[in-house]
Parts: sequence; C-alpha cells; structure tokens
Amino acid sequence: MKHQDMRRRIAHAAARILAEDGSLDYGSAKRKAARQLGAPDSGNLPDNQQIEEALRSYQAIYQTDETRAQLTLLRQTAIEYMEQLVDFDPHLTGSVLNGTAGPHADINLQLFTDHQKDVEFLLMRLPAAYQAGEYRASDTPGRIYPRFMIDDPRARLDLVVYPASELRNMKRLQADGSPRRLRLPQVRTLI
Repeated sequence: MKHQDMRRRIAHAAARILAEDGSLDYGSAKRKAARQLGAPDSGNLPDNQQIEEALRSYQAIYQTDETRAQLTLLRQTAIEYMEQLVDFDPHLTGSVLNGTAGPHADINLQLFTDHQKDVEFLLMRLPAAYQAGEYRASDTPGRIYPRFMIDDPRARLDLVVYPASELRNMKRLQADGSPRRLRLPQVRTLI
C-alpha cells in the first residue's frame, strides 16, 4: 500500500511538472518528481499511463480553457502539415493526439513512405526552417529512422519517417485502448 501511495504522489508531481514546464518527457518528469519527494528508487515510479491520467486531472482542474485553446491550435497546425505531407501517409501521435499537450508540446507526426528522400525535398519548399536528424526507436533496437524538426512559430513539429511496410507491424493501441496514431481524416474529427 505504501508503494502505491508513493507512485500516486509521484504521478501527480510529475503531471504538475509536465503541465507547468512541458519541456520534459514522462520519464524525466517522473524521475524529477521522485527526487523532489525523496523517493529516488525506481521501485516507486508510476507507469506512463498513470502519469497521463494525473496530467489529465491536473489540466482539468488548473488549465481548462488554456489547455483547450492550446490543444485546438496544435491540432489545427498538425492538420495543415498533414495536408501538405499527405503523400507520405502522415499519422498524428503523442500528446497532441491524446489531449495532454501543454504550452511547450511538440506536434509528433509519423510518416510512412518508401520514398523517404522525397520528404526532405518537400520540406525544402516549405517556408518554415527544419533540421534533419535521426530517431532510434526503443522498440526496434538497432533501427535508425530519418527525423525532421520543423520550427513553425506556432509549435515545433517532430517528424519521423518510416518505411511504408513498418506501419502494419506497429502497435495500434495504447495500454488503455486508445489509438497510438491517427490518419488525417480521423484527426479532422478531433477539432
């Protein structure tokens, strides 16, 4: 019982950190929260689903109007980019999809194409600056995927480009049954 209470306290502290700062990922936020609460051992750390639930609660209490407006802006921005990237089967994922995006959230898009170089050619024609990099997925060790960060004034976009064939091998649902990613038609229904 003591461990469950500490996990709950860490989850709520991590949610507050994420909501107020927004620059940390779930793992960093829960470790920071554990240190603040004097429980640095990993046996007490909540899972990401517990943190997401605590973040939703925090936002519902303290950031209702602000969160809704920010989320709408982020989703509209995501739709604009997904429309421009439609040839690469874009999927929205992350906090903008699940509704927990805060003021510093990135828009995460996954692209699926067998013509990965064409993505960069398209990005060169867009007005917003971008940076190219690499993404190493934790669930596929040894695999490296092209990654592009777009510095749009409304929000930063994080694009990861996968081969088209990898989509059917990826998990479709989160542990709570919600979708991990959505295509453009489904994202439009979120607005």
